[in-house]
Amino acid sequence: MKSTDELIDDLLTLAFAEDVGDGDATTLSTIPADAMGRQHLLVKQEGILAGVEIARKVFEKFDPSLKMEVFINDGAHVKPGDIAFVVEGPTRSLLQTERTMLNIMQRMSGIATTTAKYQERLEGLHTKVLDTRKTTPGMRLLEKMAVKMGGGANHRIGLFDMILIKDNHVDFAGGITNAVSRAKQWCKDNGKDLKIEVEVRNTPEIMEALEAGVDRIMLDNYTPERTAEAVALIREKNPNVEIESSGGITLDTLRAYGEAGVDFISVGALTHSVKGLDMSFKAC
Repeated sequence: MKSTDELIDDLLTLAFAEDVGDGDATTLSTIPADAMGRQHLLVKQEGILAGVEIARKVFEKFDPSLKMEVFINDGAHVKPGDIAFVVEGPTRSLLQTERTMLNIMQRMSGIATTTAKYQERLEGLHTKVLDTRKTTPGMRLLEKMAVKMGGGANHRIGLFDMILIKDNHVDFAGGITNAVSRAKQWCKDNGKDLKIEVEVRNTPEIMEALEAGVDRIMLDNYTPERTAEAVALIREKNPNVEIESSGGITLDTLRAYGEAGVDFISVGALTHSVKGLDMSFKAC
């Protein structure tokens, strides 16, 4: 399996291929090859900055001679007028990397900003907001990085680093007990040490999941009132089992689920429908 750095490098290779292709016709035709320039990243909207270190990778990969000076780091709160960093070097390289860098930073910063708003609603509680796999294809690692920069936590990165037995798995496997037993045996046979989470729909399934010895129980599409009842039951039977709420939870309903006592609340909206944070890369 490829490392994080290798996956990011692959993403940047694709990004340059689809945007720059065999060369920026406008820049190559209007800017002299020996021209040197300086541009800064200007923040135009309040939020959480994310993607600075990925921007560094963008510039380094395209043209190692580009020099970047950072003033504001990932995870910082920013406001309109802030200058996050300055980049100096060949003008052609600055112009050809601009859109790739902005696309990444605007999206990551939008996700970090949205995550911070959700996590802020849980202030004073032990509950953490989680991302999901509802991400932009190819951008998952960066989007999940942004969630952490915004104060949230990552659920599994993909299908490979955690076992999440959902309702379809339960039904196809013939029940929670069968599914969990097979999952544990598969981990043993393949030398894997993975957490096992089970999605439950009712109290009998909660009891079955507890008996099966899972690490985390997901309460899917429960109301806050049902969640509080389920949390009390689970804590009584096994206080070490993690509890997650999921399913249509919004910024308005988030607090009620946190107050019900769950450890995690997964929110697809952190990544699947976020608006990018407004910023620009201008000559200075």
